[in-house]
Amino acid sequence: MEGETSWINHCLDEMERDISEFDSFSELSDECSREGSAVSVDLILPDDLLERILAYLPIASIFRAGSVCRRWHEIVSSRRFLWNFSHVLSQKPWYFMFTSSDEPFGYAYDPILRKWYNIDLPCIETSNWFIASSCGLVCFMDNDSRSKLYVCNPITKDWKKLGEPPGLKFSDYSALSIWVNRTSHRYSVAIVKSKQVPGNFFQWDLSIHVYDSEKMMWMTSLTEVLLGWRGGDESVICDGVLYFLIYSTGGGTPENRHGLITYNLSSRSSHGLLIRSFIPVPCPLTCGRLMNVKEKLVMVGGIGKQDRPDIIKGIGIWVLNGKEWQEVARMPHKFFQGFGEFDDVFASSGTDDIIYIQSYGAPALLTYDMNQKQWKWSQKCPVTKRFPLQLFTGFCFEPRLEITP
Repeated sequence: MEGETSWINHCLDEMERDISEFDSFSELSDECSREGSAVSVDLILPDDLLERILAYLPIASIFRAGSVCRRWHEIVSSRRFLWNFSHVLSQKPWYFMFTSSDEPFGYAYDPILRKWYNIDLPCIETSNWFIASSCGLVCFMDNDSRSKLYVCNPITKDWKKLGEPPGLKFSDYSALSIWVNRTSHRYSVAIVKSKQVPGNFFQWDLSIHVYDSEKMMWMTSLTEVLLGWRGGDESVICDGVLYFLIYSTGGGTPENRHGLITYNLSSRSSHGLLIRSFIPVPCPLTCGRLMNVKEKLVMVGGIGKQDRPDIIKGIGIWVLNGKEWQEVARMPHKFFQGFGEFDDVFASSGTDDIIYIQSYGAPALLTYDMNQKQWKWSQKCPVTKRFPLQLFTGFCFEPRLEITP
């Protein structure tokens, strides 16, 4: 096994050198015989072994490898190669950074090669849309009428428009999430809708709508009236369980401005039981971001001061074990200063042990590796501010070739 690994690494090194001249996904060519471009391993490897070796390349290199010659293009486009690729665990989640608040233009960051790529996202029209991702698929929903809802693979550009869930455009707050079964590729989209009861600021109608890709239809799983709490725009699905943050509508203490609600999407719980799943947050938060990291719920939060919970004093990472929060890490002060210690809210998302944290006020992107317990700045994003108050935001997604909506 050790000898085979060394041989694969040797072949990978040669292939990377051969395709290193390609710097973007858009450069395509069927020419295989130009002068000086012969690949030595290509002459001796059968297709099945070449497929296995190519599957270990970073996904950006796979796209460029498909441009080397006709044979390689057919290999990386084949169903068998996609199966091999799906069983390789070397891919890491990318981060797409929007460079303005009114356009979907941006760059995607590859943490393996530490490079930024200029890629176009399908479907999305403005960067302030609701966005959720899971296992290679990204879901977009417009922020105005909330009638435009798409699921797409941002790498292959495959996409599908979903039907409009009932009554969504009449909500005051909405939280979007998607979960993909890694075995069957079946997916569920969940929307938590929250609307104030007319004339009563402390009562909020909350409903959960779920789309099943196999049945291709929406179902309203639950409706309930919350007293003193409302839904927001933060939710995620982990292993079939929906988690979403709720926010106090007044009368609470600084420690309980936020709370977490859990809902098992397969249990079809009866009405009136939702608030019983309430889990308090671990400390006063200026903001909280939820994410699925290997089917465990992880929250990145701005830590507020005890006497002034709207003033941020740090950023922490917690994982939920049962109903208890376990602190995983706290951003070191040197990174907190460089990140923007006066920004009480920020963007954050992650999966597969990688967590991204981004300031809204600058294109700075910080990563935390939960496996190696390591903080690291990304390579500088190739973008400059167009105007002084320009905002930046983004989302994390898995780069996959075999997943389609």
